[in-house]
Amino acid sequence: MSRRLVREKALQTLYQNELNPAGGDRSVEAAARSLQKETGEEEVSFFLRLTRGVLKEMPVLDPVIQRFLKKEWPLSRLSYIDRSILRLAVYELLFEDGIPEGATLNEAVELAKTFSSEDSARFINGVLGSMVKNMEEVRKLARTDFSG
Repeated sequence: MSRRLVREKALQTLYQNELNPAGGDRSVEAAARSLQKETGEEEVSFFLRLTRGVLKEMPVLDPVIQRFLKKEWPLSRLSYIDRSILRLAVYELLFEDGIPEGATLNEAVELAKTFSSEDSARFINGVLGSMVKNMEEVRKLARTDFSG
């Protein structure tokens, strides 16, 4: 199974968590068990790093994403799927050192084309492209304490 398919499964799990936040780790574990039947340990490990990482780091990811959205477009205004794609991609950019930035951006755009719309794909490409051009600022924002 390719990393693209693992990302799709991670996106589906994160989307499910958006709809049912109380499901949390149970939905991640159920998806991991399902994935285990189709693939190997490396893919399951990648899936778990992505899904658990996004859920754990959401208090860091969301303000970083918001910084690169237009002021009139708060993160809460985005569709669940687009918000989940951005969180997944920003998590990869910040916490998955072995993945080239271009690969992360391309995968996020492809996820948007598959699960959202062409307009969303262009929007996500623009937001993430701006982040990649400003990675020093993104990393600095990620180190900021957002807990208040």
